[in-house]
Amino acid sequence: MKELLTNHVYFGLLITSVSYLFGTWMQKKTKLAVMNPLLISEILIIATLLIFDIPYSNYAKGGDILNMFLGPITALLGVSIYRQRAMVRRHMISIVAGTLMGSIASLATIILLSKAMGLSSELSASLLPKSVTTPIALAISEAKGGNSGITVTALLITGVLGNVAAPFLIKLFRVRHPVAKGVAIGSASHVVGTSKAMEMGEDIGALSGIALSFSGIITALIALSIL
Repeated sequence: MKELLTNHVYFGLLITSVSYLFGTWMQKKTKLAVMNPLLISEILIIATLLIFDIPYSNYAKGGDILNMFLGPITALLGVSIYRQRAMVRRHMISIVAGTLMGSIASLATIILLSKAMGLSSELSASLLPKSVTTPIALAISEAKGGNSGITVTALLITGVLGNVAAPFLIKLFRVRHPVAKGVAIGSASHVVGTSKAMEMGEDIGALSGIALSFSGIITALIALSIL
């Protein structure tokens, strides 16, 4: 009976939807940043698969359907960017410069830490694109000989950390300008961080959206052409 239920394509969709809705409810109930819906849903999904000994391949049949929407959802950020196009044009140099430095810092950190910790080239390549949006990150990882599973895990951790920690770090370092806020979040924690930026303000969300786009392009150019 378990095999019949969990082997169905709708199993992955159902468990993902229920887990995320529960995480959303928990965040509204507790009002704690650490109760991030994405983080809660990840924990619940992993726990369910482990407790009931369900193969990941069973979950992936439905989970892969959700992955199809990553590209279109990312493209929807263009609506906010269009609405804030005047600000984007006015601060274009700052946005490009900030995103360039953010991308270089992310890549340099991974390379230096990988060498210091003696990580294999496969693991290093898997972690290299941790701060860019999923479709671009997977393309970079595969081209450099990385493991897509490790790359996705690194992306989730980076995104959730950015989503949870961004408001605290912005207050801690007294970052006040919306351009600085948006570029920092978008170039460091891709779409998941940008969702928090949208909550902080449409202008910050738009700038974060364009920063994650630029970050993906810059990271791909550097990783595939230079490294």
